[in-house]
Amino acid sequence: MPFAQIYLIEGRTEEQRAAVIEKVTAALVEAVGAPKENVRVWITEVPKENWGIAGVSAKALGR
Repeated sequence: MPFAQIYLIEGRTEEQRAAVIEKVTAALVEAVGAPKENVRVWITEVPKENWGIAGVSAKALGR
């Protein structure tokens, strides 16, 4: 059973998260031949102040 864990900076819409789930599922079905019903996708949204880029938080960078 393929399991994909995706980390995103918070702020994506429900539609965007649904698109990630759909496309990651399709990619795993194609790449490893797993049945779609067996694919699991887990999205974790991380607060901007908890995401660091080059030593600075994403929030401080205005992302």
